[in-house]
Amino acid sequence: MIGAPSGAASLRRIASHYKESALASYPLVTPVAVVIGRDPRCQIVLDSQLYGSVSRQHVRISPISTAPSGWQICDLDSANGTFINGQRLQGCRHLQPGDLISLSQTGPQFMFELRGAVSGTVTKEPASQPPTEPDLLIRTSSPPAKWGQNLDPARDPARDSAGDALTLSQLFPILSTGRDLTRKAYLIPGIVTVSFVVMMFVSIGQPEFFNMLLSAYIAGIAYYLVYQLCGKQKPWWLLLGAGLTTVLLLLSPVLTLFLWLFRQVLPGGIPADSSAGFFSTLVQMFFGAGLMEELLKAIPILLAYWLGTKLRSPYREQVGVWEPLDGILLGTASAVGFTLLETLGQYVPGVMNDVTLQAGVDYRELLGLQLLIPRILGSISGHMAYSGYLGYFIGLSVLKPAKRWQILSVGYLTAASLHALWNTMGLINLLVLAVVGVVSYAFLTAAILKARLLSPTRAENFATRFTRLR
Repeated sequence: MIGAPSGAASLRRIASHYKESALASYPLVTPVAVVIGRDPRCQIVLDSQLYGSVSRQHVRISPISTAPSGWQICDLDSANGTFINGQRLQGCRHLQPGDLISLSQTGPQFMFELRGAVSGTVTKEPASQPPTEPDLLIRTSSPPAKWGQNLDPARDPARDSAGDALTLSQLFPILSTGRDLTRKAYLIPGIVTVSFVVMMFVSIGQPEFFNMLLSAYIAGIAYYLVYQLCGKQKPWWLLLGAGLTTVLLLLSPVLTLFLWLFRQVLPGGIPADSSAGFFSTLVQMFFGAGLMEELLKAIPILLAYWLGTKLRSPYREQVGVWEPLDGILLGTASAVGFTLLETLGQYVPGVMNDVTLQAGVDYRELLGLQLLIPRILGSISGHMAYSGYLGYFIGLSVLKPAKRWQILSVGYLTAASLHALWNTMGLINLLVLAVVGVVSYAFLTAAILKARLLSPTRAENFATRFTRLR
């Protein structure tokens, strides 16, 4: 078996669903291995905005003496896979002339070529005509590309010289990109936003309904951020159910029981003002707000864990709490329900009722709206942060059952302490309150990042795919 001279090999970009023509060609020269991906350190760099399905370091093509062509290709544990002639690549394989390389099923494509080779055969170049310059190795209509060149078809000089050809998909882009709208273009959030905007227009003149729509939309945005950071898919009905479960608990006798236990039996009576002093207020908030509310918001997580142990696949995996990411997603969903009911059912009506009738109805409604917006926006560094953080520890205790009670104790006390600090500083100093909010958000995001590292389903995590370096 005679290997082809490695200098005669090249990669040629070919048109895919982007309808490109006259794309660049890339010489392969020993002993240099070529890495293709979105990382700027790759030899062939792909535009991150255009090729989101391509990993940072997706595939490597390197010389090997045992291959007939002299080259092999290896997938670098890419998130969406490498395909050779339509078949997914597992590990490494030898390249043959004419092999079609696809980076993911919908990503850019390259053709592996050898000078003088046709249809899977290798022809050795005459010894009297050795190539001396890399530029002489390319025999295509396109100029050779430079290593490290950013492959943006919209800026490809070769493409610019292709003429004025115009396709139907260029005139009507939705004909070719429609299937990517929900996956890459945030179509669903856009539909939700437009729907809420229309409903808010309809609700003008009905302040209660308007406030409910606005608070639900802002809370949804905050939760969507957490969901995207977590990167694990959970059924929408389960997340909605977690929030509704918390709402029902707050409206049930369970709340009365919690109030009696934490605020009467335990020293959790909430002070009416800051005259009690910092330490005394902190202790009262720790028992009456931190421990009580965090335990109440954790009930949906514990219910989901219990249900998961009773169900069969696939509902077992969908509903159950099997890792920290599950706990974070359910905990923050529970916090959304808590925040909405607390804000719309307690704080906003309370402020509006405190305003004298002489102030006027319009002023009272404006004051209620001004309170609603920061309270809902602040939920991501407040209730969502504490509950998501505790959810991390509940999921971690499932992964490490031998240390369950130690893990749960640390998580519960930490979440309750952050909650108590937030409530206490709100009565004493607004500047320090902002610091506590930032710290709480940092605790939540740190827990999310650690949960992604610990996740047994890390390979399927859509956030990890686009952040980890390969």
